[in-house]
Amino acid sequence: MTGSAKRPPLMIIAGPTATGKSDAAVAVAKRLDGAVISADSMQVYRGMDIGSAKISADQMQGVDHYLLDCADPTESWNVVRFQTLAREAAARIHAQGKLPIVCGGTGFYIQALLYDIDFTPTKEDNAYRRQLEEIAAARGPEALHQMLKERDPDSAAAIHPNNVKRIIRALEFSEQSGSPISAHNARERSKESVYRAAYVVLTMDREKLYERIDRRVDIMMEQGLLEEVERLRAMGLTSKDVSMQGIGYRQILDYMEGKYDLDEAVRLIKRDTRHFAKRQLTWFRREKDVIWVNIDDYRSREALWDALCGIAESTLYGGTDE
Repeated sequence: MTGSAKRPPLMIIAGPTATGKSDAAVAVAKRLDGAVISADSMQVYRGMDIGSAKISADQMQGVDHYLLDCADPTESWNVVRFQTLAREAAARIHAQGKLPIVCGGTGFYIQALLYDIDFTPTKEDNAYRRQLEEIAAARGPEALHQMLKERDPDSAAAIHPNNVKRIIRALEFSEQSGSPISAHNARERSKESVYRAAYVVLTMDREKLYERIDRRVDIMMEQGLLEEVERLRAMGLTSKDVSMQGIGYRQILDYMEGKYDLDEAVRLIKRDTRHFAKRQLTWFRREKDVIWVNIDDYRSREALWDALCGIAESTLYGGTDE
């Protein structure tokens, strides 16, 4: 499928975890001759399939998927790597005459691709970074998060208190530039999109969503999340690895280290995933030009998928892009 627009077309299917984004992306790709680019910060890791709810080969139904299994769990992964590879994937898909469909719940990744956010690094200050790392080690991530809350409340609200890597980056930016990274990101976000995008965010009744999340965690346990974490642990991975700080992996690791029993680990996974879904919705509400689609408004998945295709066709190919 090709369009006459000057900016290349891009479909985005975003939303909180457990809303069926992956199935929707495959269905739209099959109907509109597209390929999927994953915008998920955990599904990039090889061998981390169950805890990340990674789509299986059967579920892909022959649709090409990009940015899955492209990093080892021991590697550092960040938004800059995502942006570079996603841009390359979108260009490759366009060159094939197909529609790129970005699918995922990591809003910052989507934003970085859509608005071509500038991540030109500030000058490294290793001494300041070590100081921050020492604070995290001695007093816990919460101490760093409190520092960020005092300097940059908007960033603190958007970054999870356990995400030490992103907290340190935000504090470093503030220290070196004299202004909060949230202000920088807001300026970048105010740019015009480099794509002609249909930016869909799936939503649904909050209680139903939470029930889906709880059921999904139970299924993960049945599928072997314990064994997956044990295998990763045997490879030498610990809670210090960024990959193991993801929800599900972190709690099971803590259980294996005797911090609490398995029932408590499962309860915490469900709770933290619900909190994560709430933060995702908060993020997407701040984004501009978003088309909200309530799953509850459709009688069947097929009806939802048809509606998404209609949105893509009318938004991307219904007019000119002057």
